[in-house]
Amino acid sequence: MTRQRERIHGLYGITDSGLMLGPALLEKAEVALRAGLRLLQYRDKGPDDARRQREAAALLALCEHYDALLVINDDPDLTHRIGAKAIHVGEEDAGIADLRAILGPDVLIGVSCYNDLARADRLAAAGADYLAFGAVYPSPTKPQARHAALSLFTAARPLELPLVAIGGITQDNVADVAAAGADAAAVISALFGAADVAAATQRLQAPFRRQIEETP
Repeated sequence: MTRQRERIHGLYGITDSGLMLGPALLEKAEVALRAGLRLLQYRDKGPDDARRQREAAALLALCEHYDALLVINDDPDLTHRIGAKAIHVGEEDAGIADLRAILGPDVLIGVSCYNDLARADRLAAAGADYLAFGAVYPSPTKPQARHAALSLFTAARPLELPLVAIGGITQDNVADVAAAGADAAAVISALFGAADVAAATQRLQAPFRRQIEETP
């Protein structure tokens, strides 16, 4: 599990059914993976379970080929069926104890903490493997999302878990997110909505590579 947690670093791509489905989903995901993406979340709220399972299984195979971690959004049953090694849940989803009962001790569990440090503290104590805060900037995907100040990353550092920033992150502000102490930046539109997904992957990843190079 320690190694899995260490993989929560750098660019964290999130798929969006509004931007890509079917072949386009797999094509864009592979472009990003080939360009260096090593952390990908499959997020699809659609009702077609058969399609979602096919897509998630295909993404898992791609991620395994590129030594990347696939995270399933909000769906423990899908996570279990395809054998994914990570899941991300929000405040209305199953609790950590229930997820462990379904998925076992070795599946990484990430949790949305929004702008709530007390929630992050509770979930860290309950066994979460990483904590996500956001929206750190206005988000085109969730325009009504609560705002999370970048100062939360300093405040949450004593919890000693990987910290993920999400919401409105672009090539113009991702360096500020990394400098604030986030271990990873979760990105949807600025990655998969880009005209050149490979170039976007590399630019969004760059501040985190510098962060590693500059660490004493």
